[in-house]
Amino acid sequence: MTGANGDPEETARAPRIPGPRWAADDHADLSSPPPDPPEPPLPHRVLKSLLGAWALSACSPEETQAVEDHLTECAPCADEALRLRDAVGLLHAERDLDLDPLLRSRVLENCLGRRPARIPVPVWATPYDAETARLDALLRDIGESEWHAPVRLKWFEDERRVNRKTTVAGVIGHLLAVDGLVAASLGLDDPLGPGVGELSPAERTEAYWNGSPRPPTRAVREPWREQSHTLIRTASFAGRGVADLTVTYGDFALPLRDSLLERAFECWVHAEDIAQAVAYPYDPPSGAHMHDMIDLAARLLPATLAGRRRTGLAAPPRELVAAGSPGRSLHLEIEGAGGGHWYIALDSPAALGSREHTVAQVAMDGAEFFQLVAGHIPPEEAAAGQDGDREAIRDVLCAAASLSRM
Repeated sequence: MTGANGDPEETARAPRIPGPRWAADDHADLSSPPPDPPEPPLPHRVLKSLLGAWALSACSPEETQAVEDHLTECAPCADEALRLRDAVGLLHAERDLDLDPLLRSRVLENCLGRRPARIPVPVWATPYDAETARLDALLRDIGESEWHAPVRLKWFEDERRVNRKTTVAGVIGHLLAVDGLVAASLGLDDPLGPGVGELSPAERTEAYWNGSPRPPTRAVREPWREQSHTLIRTASFAGRGVADLTVTYGDFALPLRDSLLERAFECWVHAEDIAQAVAYPYDPPSGAHMHDMIDLAARLLPATLAGRRRTGLAAPPRELVAAGSPGRSLHLEIEGAGGGHWYIALDSPAALGSREHTVAQVAMDGAEFFQLVAGHIPPEEAAAGQDGDREAIRDVLCAAASLSRM
């Protein structure tokens, strides 16, 4: 049978004729009539036509459920749904929340803590997703004049503290330019344009600033925001192998999973720089994300220490490390949210640290450790507790500070 217009789908969705009532002498429980048969699933073309209404939150509850179930199975529709949701956000005038600056942070934290999104983001990409969302919420709240508030970026080069004065807009331009390294590794457009060549993060930033309006304006927010969303979408749909894709930073490289974690850390550090400049309350990342960031820094320390030795900035290894031997270790204990225990190999970048070969221990608060790795405090002001080989402690703390950069 077909509907009035000869469409079999229209007939399938028409109200069904109720089944016959049960006879009085049936031996079943009359209080529990048989359930109605399930509704047939909506076809792909119907679900696709509902994406616009879904993005505007104009679907019925049943249609919303059907669309969201479909998005978990159909990547093209999921990508289109995300684009439509982003477009809908541009249709609404942004409102300032100056009456309660903490409101947006509380709402965003609550949303990020709820059940996972229907379109799953890889676990290794969630810190970057969360930190870019939090920074975007901060940027949404600040006024036009605050985009020109002065910000001083700080980091270490060798043994020397370095700083660079810019503005809030300049900081977002810096994040956009360096995130472009990740985008280029995924085959996406580089914000610096084609044919840039291999530049360090600092060189990319200077190139972007020199090619942008002076001074940078709030117009930089939209390309940074769109690039962040595109990176997350691409990582979500690219498959498992993409996590090991190499991202080159000039003089070093990281797999994509670590690169997005490093970018999440940088996003948080510079969000705090901006928040201080505009007197905006800003909280640290979640404990789980902080733990991942600490773990990345701990994994990078042996190679960083070895690099400093080659340039004479650290003492030579005390022991010749044979194949399979761990050599000496430093016990790094981070207290507070996201903390834990790490054993840093001191004598070989290829070795794994071990409890049995520990010659020194450093205990630090998590916030203090991040200030050190961000280059905001010098090594001699960092550790709350130290025990053991003083030379090894100094070398590790200096190596942690040298992880910082513009």
